[in-house]
Amino acid sequence: MIKVSLKDGSILEVEKGSSILDVAKKISEGLARVATCGEIDNEIKDLRYEIKEDCNLVIHTFNNDDLDGKKAYWHTTSHIMAQAVKRLFPDVKFAIGPSIDEGFYYDFDVEKPFTDEDKEKIEQEMKKIIKENIKIERFSLSKQEALELMEGQPYKQELINELPEGEEISFYKQGDFTDLCAGPHLESTGKVKTIKILSSSGAYWRGSEKNKMLQRIYAISFPKASLLEEYMQILEDRKARDHRKIGKDLELFMTHPLVGAGLPMYLPNGATIRRILERYIQDKELKLGYEHVYTPSLANVDLYKTSGHWDHYKEDMFPVMKMENEEMVLRPMNCPHHMLVYKNKLHSYRDLPIKIGELAHDFRYEDSGSVCGLERVRQMCQNDAHLFVRLDQIKEEVGKVLKLIVEVYQKDFGFPESSFEYRLSLRDKNNKEKYIDNDEMWETAESQLREILTELKIPFYEAEGEAAFYGPKIDIQIKTALNHDVTIPTCQLDFALPERFELEYIGKDGEKHRPVVIHRAILGSSDRFISFLLEETKGLLPTWLAPMQVKILPITDDQHEYAYQVKEELIKEGIRVEVDDRNEKTGYKIREAQLQRIPYMLVVGAKEVENNLVAVRSRESGDIGTMKMEEFKEKILEEINNKSKNTI
Repeated sequence: MIKVSLKDGSILEVEKGSSILDVAKKISEGLARVATCGEIDNEIKDLRYEIKEDCNLVIHTFNNDDLDGKKAYWHTTSHIMAQAVKRLFPDVKFAIGPSIDEGFYYDFDVEKPFTDEDKEKIEQEMKKIIKENIKIERFSLSKQEALELMEGQPYKQELINELPEGEEISFYKQGDFTDLCAGPHLESTGKVKTIKILSSSGAYWRGSEKNKMLQRIYAISFPKASLLEEYMQILEDRKARDHRKIGKDLELFMTHPLVGAGLPMYLPNGATIRRILERYIQDKELKLGYEHVYTPSLANVDLYKTSGHWDHYKEDMFPVMKMENEEMVLRPMNCPHHMLVYKNKLHSYRDLPIKIGELAHDFRYEDSGSVCGLERVRQMCQNDAHLFVRLDQIKEEVGKVLKLIVEVYQKDFGFPESSFEYRLSLRDKNNKEKYIDNDEMWETAESQLREILTELKIPFYEAEGEAAFYGPKIDIQIKTALNHDVTIPTCQLDFALPERFELEYIGKDGEKHRPVVIHRAILGSSDRFISFLLEETKGLLPTWLAPMQVKILPITDDQHEYAYQVKEELIKEGIRVEVDDRNEKTGYKIREAQLQRIPYMLVVGAKEVENNLVAVRSRESGDIGTMKMEEFKEKILEEINNKSKNTI
């Protein structure tokens, strides 16, 4: 007998050679029915895996929080899709078909892109394969045997050739279909209950434009039809929240092929949002002692060689431009420039912390297939700052940065605390080429941030391999309305760049000392933050941020003069306002204003003109009633100044 330690701390004794599924059945038949895979001593295994010695076991299922359980389910379904494609398109060449955070995809090399009719046929064939309830079997081969089995499948052979000699090469077989795969998979195709093909697109092999364009099909599957129905409703909500659609509907930004991919242009409404956001964060920084600078978007390549970015980041930079005797490059980040700003004059320990901020344009060479609206662009405006501090100031200043993040996101924008996770991003010790080579620096910096989070009693988790090349960081992970985990605000600790740029300050002892640099971004890039905000609010921006705050709707031509008088009064208070004087019915004008997400509408008729009133309608609450102009001004200004909602 062997001992199996379960997640709840209990121990089961089972026969040696029992499968994970056997253990699940011993716990309960209900668990066995919904189990998708197991985890033996932190390694994911098929349910059919035989346990030979004492171990820790976690049994995964398809539930809301169990991503490993879902991925086994979806990975199985990806093979079902590949088998269906093989039946319908016998000459297909297979690439990869991984599970992802929501569903799965598979890349195929076929003669022409899949049509809607093709995808419908594939989906129906998948349902047939599920109904056939084909047993799924796992087996392993040597490298030579694997290459022979995958003859005629060049993408699979390429992957096999890259595997180390002697490494186990596993395959999964279901009927007449066999695929290279590490697993895990369900026991049979019939374990999958309901499926849906979602979309298709072109995708370069291995993400490189130098390689062939393949055809990718995205799909998803669930153990219950009701879960699929719920998911399709979620997708509809996401379509309504897509910032690209909102941006088009509200005339916020545009793109044009003559300008280029990943280079959006802000229209007047979008420019208003961005201007207010940037003023907002700059004003906050000024009150906290930040000093703002302007630095060039171009720099000599030698600047990035000095900083280390050239060795660790050049693949993400735009090509070098040769100008006379210099090699210039568009900057991907601002920190090297700020190092030189600090170095411009001698500093005393009394001067520190020195906080240098900038709203700066940075440039990153994103693949054309990766760029997306405002979310991922090739030119971005970064809300960047660098704090030059003494060792004894690190804890206090990092704490202040974290406090500012909470103030911005939770107080001013109202995002719930529950949507935030703090991640301590560390280097991957097994991949030191990716990072500045200084073990002592890394150990010091990582322990400093760990200590700060612990002392502030902030719950956090650690993630190896997510650090910047120059130092560890605290990334605030935000769960968005689209169920994405995004990193926008970040706080990074850096002992390396001060060393590389030979930064100094004169200490209390009269000697020269190295400062430490805290890199921090609150809004991140203006572009990404706006995309995030539009999707979180469905474009229903708070009054202080809305590009148009008030729309005045005269009922007849007789009220036009009064409507424009009201407009002038509001403009004097800095309120953004328009008059809709079109010869249209009032109801139509109200609906138009609602579609434009305008917070307030002021309807003026004969009674309002006579008594110096306005009939107020709210975007959220509808008809509020009539008010004196002075009362309306007072209330909307209070709402704007306090960055609050629904004070009227």
